[in-house]
Amino acid sequence: METVDLASVIGSRVRVGRTERGWTLDELAERSGVSRRMVVNVEQGAANPSIATLLRLSHALGIGLPALVDVERPGALQVIGAGQAPVLWRGPSGGQGVLVAGTDPPDVVELWDWTLEPGEAHRTEAHAAGTRELLLVLSGQVELTVGQQTQLLTPGDSAQFAGDVAHGYANRVGSPPARFCLTVFAPRETGRSGR
Repeated sequence: METVDLASVIGSRVRVGRTERGWTLDELAERSGVSRRMVVNVEQGAANPSIATLLRLSHALGIGLPALVDVERPGALQVIGAGQAPVLWRGPSGGQGVLVAGTDPPDVVELWDWTLEPGEAHRTEAHAAGTRELLLVLSGQVELTVGQQTQLLTPGDSAQFAGDVAHGYANRVGSPPARFCLTVFAPRETGRSGR
């Protein structure tokens, strides 16, 4: 999906979620920790928000990241063709983080396909309390950092870790491209609305 189209879809869903709750722009900004200006830009489809910004908005709205970025919300079976899933992170050398599938609240599960080119890294702040992640290295080497711990993973290695602490993934300079699958489980995605 084109970035402009995805930005419009996300903007519309954020605006609908905010207005359904009767929140002002300022209220959503306060509840999410995202600046009012960024909320306005996202709602207008004029921003290419980071994954961290999307997570903050989806958590505040209690809808989960997949519901915010999925183009279609079909019934019992959803198949997303190769190349059709939204790219939510792009590295400076061509790496990318693609959200290939996800479930609706209350328990949100996300399935990601990540590629890191040599020297690329993605760091993220802590997700909502109770979030857990599973990672499987498909090719190359991934340096996984969770809190203060760092572990080098090679093809076939897997890890499970707390997603509610700061963490990140990196591919060392001079290494071949790395590819890994990541599953994120966010239990009881109810947002900060007190619902």
